[in-house]
Amino acid sequence: MKTWRNASLAVTAAAVLALTTACGQETEAQPNGQAVGAVNPAGQPAANSGYGSGYGAGAADAKPRTAGQLAVWESKKLGKVLTDSEGLTLYRFDKDSVDPVTSNCNGDCAKAWPVVAAGDVTPAPGTDASLIGSVTRADGTKQLTVGGWPMYRYAKDTKPGDANGQGVGGTWYASAPDGKKAALGGGGGEEAGGESADLAGLSVRKDPKLGEIVVDKNGMTVYRFMKDSAWPMKTACTGACLEKWPVVAPVDKNDTEGILKKGFVTFDRPDGIKQQTIDCWPIYTFAGDKKPGDTNGQGVGGTWYAVSPQGKPVGAPK
Repeated sequence: MKTWRNASLAVTAAAVLALTTACGQETEAQPNGQAVGAVNPAGQPAANSGYGSGYGAGAADAKPRTAGQLAVWESKKLGKVLTDSEGLTLYRFDKDSVDPVTSNCNGDCAKAWPVVAAGDVTPAPGTDASLIGSVTRADGTKQLTVGGWPMYRYAKDTKPGDANGQGVGGTWYASAPDGKKAALGGGGGEEAGGESADLAGLSVRKDPKLGEIVVDKNGMTVYRFMKDSAWPMKTACTGACLEKWPVVAPVDKNDTEGILKKGFVTFDRPDGIKQQTIDCWPIYTFAGDKKPGDTNGQGVGGTWYAVSPQGKPVGAPK
């Protein structure tokens, strides 16, 4: 019995040491954060992760509502925007796909971005009725699609003409009548909407001022919060903070280019959101960055900094 107990303690100690080695390289001062979440291997994202800053915004209807008579709103900033019968803007999510048609916004994501139910929908006048379709979601319900893209509303839009969800997290965009991203100068050009071409889930960009920094698959700059900690892994960005600093959803290790793989793990946050880390540091994007190449979050509050490929805060005071 004593031998078995000693062996068990040795195995436990080895496991703790291994995780410490992976997530305890840095010795920066660690301010108090939130309760520690569990650490899971990267590459196993939850279906409801990566939904940007709308988390916790308003309560979605218990049952998804249909769109009724679709309409087109002429926005001075966005051009032609698709709306439901109440004039509320309809959105599309970059983490969804059209081949095959798939909706990846579930759970808390669908509370912030209420699903538009399929059925009882009439195409907007002058639009192509063949673009209207549906997709069966993970829960078995059917969701409206336009041009193959699943449609959503945004919980923070409260009246016709609101487009508060535009650009949130670098992944949510108002829909044009053809299901592409709404953009001035045409029927919703993908490039004008801010989408970057064929980037890995996380990759490296050479910024003229900051040098090599990490960007997400949309080319949006990735940041670290100096009030977080890597070991023990804690987050100090919760609640309203996440509206400005959306977490980076889990990314498969094989879907990265030039990023440090050691300590590349998923952080199970206390609020239930799964977050990617680099060198065990939680990483975020900034809602104030509107297009690829923006670094508006750099140095904000003296606590937010772009991330180097090794997970270091670029330009942070020593």
